[in-house]
Amino acid sequence: MSAPKASLIISVYNDTRFLKVVLDSIKAQTFKDFEIIISEDAEHENMKTFLKDYPFENSWQHLTQEDLGWAKNRALNRAILAAKSEYLVFIDGDCVLHPQFMEQHLRLSRENLVLGGKRLKLNKKLTQSFLDGTMNPSDINRFLLLHLPLLHKKSIRYPEEGFFIAPKSVLGFIPRGRILKNITGCNMSFYKKAILSINGFDEDYKLPAIGEDIDLIWRFQKAGYKLGSVRNLAVQYHLCHKGNWVDQSLNSKMLKEKQHKGHFRCLNGIEKIQEK
Repeated sequence: MSAPKASLIISVYNDTRFLKVVLDSIKAQTFKDFEIIISEDAEHENMKTFLKDYPFENSWQHLTQEDLGWAKNRALNRAILAAKSEYLVFIDGDCVLHPQFMEQHLRLSRENLVLGGKRLKLNKKLTQSFLDGTMNPSDINRFLLLHLPLLHKKSIRYPEEGFFIAPKSVLGFIPRGRILKNITGCNMSFYKKAILSINGFDEDYKLPAIGEDIDLIWRFQKAGYKLGSVRNLAVQYHLCHKGNWVDQSLNSKMLKEKQHKGHFRCLNGIEKIQEK
């Protein structure tokens, strides 16, 4: 069998209820030629059982590792090495996908580009609608338009990111004008050789955020890659849950130190490099 054209890497920990909704949205993708890699930063029995029983339509892998605290970057590096495709798309296990999510990432893929998008953050009520099946990604555009004047009162964050705009429609110029300065780890894609050129994710980061996305940009740019946008094209919907946000002072300090040293090819990545 030939290799798939893309690998969709899904970062998870222990929430199979959310993951089911995400996997259901993957079944509805207009682009089908991709494998699924469940990258679990732990090894929970309930996750293993859920995945064994889930009716996948794509080929899939489930990668686990010992739960030693936040080690998402190590899990992602292992997923990169396991990927059968040369093109990698990254999401989180709480981000439901618009049906054209994969199609748009692949349509805009270029060897010198790192693609990034955003996400609409759902409120508790809409999240429950996804969980009980009364709402699906194809309904969101209409919902947003109907409730546009009241979205700020409904605790729906970044509603402008939730509109899918077909590239050949009369409004197709809008996504082309929406630039990015940074990427979000739950909505990005690039060729495997791009991430290998910077030695993968930096495993020195032991806390969420910065190390899983912001740190990548300066390293990619130093390696000669440019940032492209899939905003309003590769659209996703973030399910509401209690945040795991932590103080970013340690990550921010580490980022500045690494930038100062110029180690865009990180030392503690896929390959362990001795500092000279």
